[in-house]
Amino acid sequence: MSTRTANQEMKSLHFNPRKPATTPGDKVVGAVSHSALTIWSLIVILPLLWTFMSSFKTSSEIFASPFALPSQWRFDNYIRAWSEAGIGSYFLNSVIVVGSALVIVMVLGAMCAYVLARYAFPGSKAIYYLMLAGLTFPIFLAMVPLFFILKNIGLLNTLPGLIITYVGFALPFTVFFLFSFFKSLPNEITEAAALDGAGQWRTFFQVMLPMAKPGLASVAIFNFLGLWNQFLIPVAINAAGPRVLSQGLAAFAGQMGYAVDFGALFAAVTVTVVPVLIVYVIFQRQLQGSVSQGTSK
Repeated sequence: MSTRTANQEMKSLHFNPRKPATTPGDKVVGAVSHSALTIWSLIVILPLLWTFMSSFKTSSEIFASPFALPSQWRFDNYIRAWSEAGIGSYFLNSVIVVGSALVIVMVLGAMCAYVLARYAFPGSKAIYYLMLAGLTFPIFLAMVPLFFILKNIGLLNTLPGLIITYVGFALPFTVFFLFSFFKSLPNEITEAAALDGAGQWRTFFQVMLPMAKPGLASVAIFNFLGLWNQFLIPVAINAAGPRVLSQGLAAFAGQMGYAVDFGALFAAVTVTVVPVLIVYVIFQRQLQGSVSQGTSK
């Protein structure tokens, strides 16, 4: 058989894949999904824009022309909200509580998830399932026993008590999220670290933990959002203590009665929302990458 004949046969056997044609059903599904996403985006974005725009108006301007641009951009609303309403101190308390709780829960959650994922010991499965059960436990059912526990140990109405409570409620989700990341890492890495003379602590902090950085970034974002917007726990166990932002906003809206300074109130809401948006914009790439990585594994 000649070379030319062999090449012709190979070409006849070669399969040229074609891009599947778009059917009318695909177009309908695409149009409906894009329309639903557009409507959902408008539902989320428009109230945020309206709140931001209203934070520069007076109360009379808000009622007279709620959707018009401010006649004068009044930054004094933010000054009144920050100083007179105490939003500045509430903001600092939230940063202290959420920052401390986030660091503690990430360290403890990563260590717990690593041990449960990489080591088999009696009771490991039971501990993991108890962690999963903690995700299903309604938070409001724990308020009464949690109140008396913190009262008996002297941490009721204190920021340390609030930090410990935040850590306890965020720990199950952190362990559940990081468990799959540590489980998917190859055993050859730990064996190579052991051959190089690395101990268990050094292997975890210098080898395994950096490899789980995408998962750490994602769970840190989720924990930050959940803890920053937490309202029920501070109200239940920190009613008479230093207030965080969620408590401060509720008190600020209620203490003025019928004479609400809506401009300063919307400014306070904007101060509360902006850190969340900044954190998401900065870490959105890590969030998307880690979620896709976790689903592919």
